[in-house]
Amino acid sequence: MAATATLLPETLAPKKLAARAAINPWVIALTVTLATFMELLDTSIANVSLPYIAGGLGRSYDEVTWILTTYLVANAVVLPMSAWLSRVFGRKTYYMACVALFTVTSFFCGIAPSLNVILIARILQGIGGGGLAPVEQAILVDTFPANKRASAFALYTVAIVTAPAIGPVLGGWITDNFSWRWVFFINIPIGLLSLFLTNRFVHDPPQFQEERRSARIAGKLRIDGVGIALIGIGSAALEVTLDRGQIDDWFGSTFICWALSIAITCLVAAIVWELRQKDPIIDLHLLRSRNFAIASFLYFLFGFGLFGSTTMIPQLLQSLYGYRATDAGLVLGPGAFVITMLAPVGAQLVQRGIVAARTLLFFALITVGLSFLYYSHFNLATDYDHYAWARALQGLGYAFFFVPLSVITYSQLRPDQNNRASSITNFFRNWGGSFGVAFITTMTERRQNFHQAVLGASLTGPSLWLQQAVHRMAGYLAARGLSPGDALHYANAIYYQRLEDQARLLAFMDCFHVMGILTLIAAPLVLLTRSFRAGGKAPEGH
Repeated sequence: MAATATLLPETLAPKKLAARAAINPWVIALTVTLATFMELLDTSIANVSLPYIAGGLGRSYDEVTWILTTYLVANAVVLPMSAWLSRVFGRKTYYMACVALFTVTSFFCGIAPSLNVILIARILQGIGGGGLAPVEQAILVDTFPANKRASAFALYTVAIVTAPAIGPVLGGWITDNFSWRWVFFINIPIGLLSLFLTNRFVHDPPQFQEERRSARIAGKLRIDGVGIALIGIGSAALEVTLDRGQIDDWFGSTFICWALSIAITCLVAAIVWELRQKDPIIDLHLLRSRNFAIASFLYFLFGFGLFGSTTMIPQLLQSLYGYRATDAGLVLGPGAFVITMLAPVGAQLVQRGIVAARTLLFFALITVGLSFLYYSHFNLATDYDHYAWARALQGLGYAFFFVPLSVITYSQLRPDQNNRASSITNFFRNWGGSFGVAFITTMTERRQNFHQAVLGASLTGPSLWLQQAVHRMAGYLAARGLSPGDALHYANAIYYQRLEDQARLLAFMDCFHVMGILTLIAAPLVLLTRSFRAGGKAPEGH
């Protein structure tokens, strides 16, 4: 308390501390979750609007895909530095600056008259968005005592799973009924509300303030220019490689080869450099904790599976089943509903000690893995109900996944390590998502070519069944007015399209199969985590 009093006037410190202590922690949790939900929503809401943006700005579709790439690159650069930046500027100040930057740049994205303007705005928007999720997680950890964090993480789970799922649906509806510019404008009222609530209810805890003050006096809050440069350039190059790799034919592109070489060189150098620093940008020493190291890998797996499947399912339904963007997005709804309903249940199971965190997490991983394998047995006759139930089963797994994982993450860490830990876990989750989307994009294209070749080879030569089917189709078309030549041509085209559709479906099923096997293989890692007992109190000052 004496240390805290040095930060505040002597007559005001007790009153301010009492007022802050009286704030309901759930008000703080809802406040910080609001901006994170907004940022995660923005990662997927613009995807379905790209064709409209291309038309509105008079550019090609390939050019406007940089709207997604620039955001992801800027986000990837800032994310690992968020813990360090929050210590330099203060957690609340940095968080509010990120919200303000995200909100202002959303406005400029909406009014952008050209592609160049919107790309610059998206870079700045990504910089602002990159700091939101890590800082929120650190705030939740410091706001709630260890024996009550599970409930807070349940709220966080709902936000990070629901936002990417409803993004395409909301983006499609806004674009169809208004304009693509409103995809960005909707961030403005949310951002302003978040700024107001954050300014009023969120405060840096005294322990965090004292840590910053002591570090500043000791000269420890120095700028690690080398670390920032290596991590920034390496992260940007790797994100460009993942996001543009399949578009530019991976190693067939000199640009991609150079980007990957730069990424590997810079990130390896960054690891060596950061391990030797007293105040590193990314504290890799935290990975010495077994629980934290295993949890970090599972965060990567979480992002890989969640963002990969959330990207793949609408694409699958639209390209093969003829779903509209809105209808395809609604298939994701049951999963989000199950998570919203059951994540608080999982939190109570862990919080009350009814089920051990690692036991619940093991069950969650097995369930998610089985849901992917269930997807992998679908065919072109599968209806909406089966996809919805499969997504609900996946949601059942994720409902009991993130809460125990978050509890395990911080189980062996000191309070002063929470800020840096949240930056690393979000770093792994974000990269898991990037790798997951790149995996889906690449594997579907490659496996489609493979299956198309296999299926085509099986139909070569005098296939009596195929010839009869084509002639029946040609007769049907000729009976409806087409000439015999045109009818035969269209009949062959129809069956070739069916072959392509079957090959593409098999490619998607292969992706689900691999994701399921990887998840099931990773499940036993949970059993290697060390046992712990939740307890303790949150520091005052929120």
